[in-house]
Amino acid sequence: MGTFSLDNVNEMYLDVFKEIGNIGSGNATTAIANMLNATIDMKVPKVELMEASRLGGAICPEEETIVGIFLEVTMDISGSMMFLLKMDAARHLVNKLLGATKTGEEPFDEMELSVLKEIGNIIAGSYLSAISNMTNLTIAPSVPYISVDMAAAILSVPAILFGQYGENALFIETEFGDDVMINGYFILMPDEDSYVKILSSLGITV
Repeated sequence: MGTFSLDNVNEMYLDVFKEIGNIGSGNATTAIANMLNATIDMKVPKVELMEASRLGGAICPEEETIVGIFLEVTMDISGSMMFLLKMDAARHLVNKLLGATKTGEEPFDEMELSVLKEIGNIIAGSYLSAISNMTNLTIAPSVPYISVDMAAAILSVPAILFGQYGENALFIETEFGDDVMINGYFILMPDEDSYVKILSSLGITV
């Protein structure tokens, strides 16, 4: 089995992961539309294979507070995943779902955190379903964990895990909404063998 790294990623690999990102985003948009009982538009996501050192600056300044939902991935592939929202986007989603009118400066209560955790769980599941359907691999997420903290603190988790899972993260930025468009950020960190397994399942030799 060859070593998979950013050095040998070519356009064919990136096209595969972009397609996974597109399908996953489409699934997630449908799921959110059902939750909100509204028509949701989605812009084509930005999809990159990214090194840990670049993740922090890809979303916002490191001192900015964001919401992070973290899950582990098991079964046919191993690794971890995160779904990230900026505070104004998270507040907008919670307000829409709960019929509230709170501002972005107000802290989330336990019910609101639970709602955000469920949103993250549904969106993460949408991306995993896209990968599973394309590869015929069985993939299961863990119970989600949520954190509201500075971006630097939340993104230190994938940086630490890279020592365990490898060097590359699949970074997907997507924009969705109805009257207000918001950005969400999805990070998938399979271990090296799982990257190879995903591509091999699609008939791509690594």
